[in-house]
Amino acid sequence: MAKIRFPGDDVSIPFAVMSGAGTKSVIIATRGSELALAQANFVLAECQRLVPDLAFELRIIKTTGDRMRSASLARIDATLSRGLFTKELEEALLAGEADLAVHSLKDLPTELPAGLALAGVAGAREDVRDVLIYRCESKVGRVFDRGCKLKDFPPRATIATSSTRRKAQLLAARGDFNVVEIRGNVPTRLRKLAGQPQLDAIVLAAAGLHRLKFAVDGDGGLRGQEKDLGLAATYLELDQMLPCVGQGVLGLEARANDERMARICTALGHGETLACALAERALLRAMGGGCQTPVGAFASIENGVMRLRAVSFVTSEPRRESGTAPINEAVALGERIGRLLR
Repeated sequence: MAKIRFPGDDVSIPFAVMSGAGTKSVIIATRGSELALAQANFVLAECQRLVPDLAFELRIIKTTGDRMRSASLARIDATLSRGLFTKELEEALLAGEADLAVHSLKDLPTELPAGLALAGVAGAREDVRDVLIYRCESKVGRVFDRGCKLKDFPPRATIATSSTRRKAQLLAARGDFNVVEIRGNVPTRLRKLAGQPQLDAIVLAAAGLHRLKFAVDGDGGLRGQEKDLGLAATYLELDQMLPCVGQGVLGLEARANDERMARICTALGHGETLACALAERALLRAMGGGCQTPVGAFASIENGVMRLRAVSFVTSEPRRESGTAPINEAVALGERIGRLLR
């Protein structure tokens, strides 16, 4: 009989005794994008490693956001946009058609449907930074030197992003930029940049690039699964671009009363990543905001102390706040900074 040890447990627990679930497979729900599948397959492999006597399988579910390929994410009705990439996965959980849903935590609303809970996170947080990507070799449109920073772009350069948070921070850094919207998965956006001369650059999350095996080489070129598109990349540091709440974190959602899933999610988890995620989500919840609210926040831990810094562009002028607290007061810290920003 396989045994697994959960963080904080004094003894190993026989999984079959703990689960009471017979041989029924655990269904892991995910979106079907390349990035979503990479994330879900990571969780699947970890589950199989931790609990080899239990069967796990993926179920791909298309969400409202997946169907709205051309709609503007920045101008969608506020109520709908809170569950664009999660609603159908949550419906499968509530209907018993799935046991666990894997999300990019930045897409998961802070207010969950009754009966569901954020059961944990999967692994340590990825790089939270955003990445500025631009052409360095091309016969289409302008090209720029590798290592190019925001200050190096020409006046009125056109930068594409689907995020109101990124748009606000780009314009705070360079008010002359022409910031336009872009849709599509990561490879699609890279191809659009490579082939559309009207675009000078795009901004993407480092976490998504890394999970899809893209990397920035020593001279600043972007390398990965695509054929060489003649693109280069520059990481944007946090003093210039604070990330979205939960960026780089894999969130695990399950039924609130499902003890078996709670135990599995605990085993998959990473304590500091979860604490930071809870602080950031508490901040956003205290502000009453959703995934497309122009708010950046980042919680980090050093020497047992959590630091949370945030910026809000909800009003005409940006507002910045920061604070510290013990790790076990993560939620209270997030709520306090959220109230200050509100």
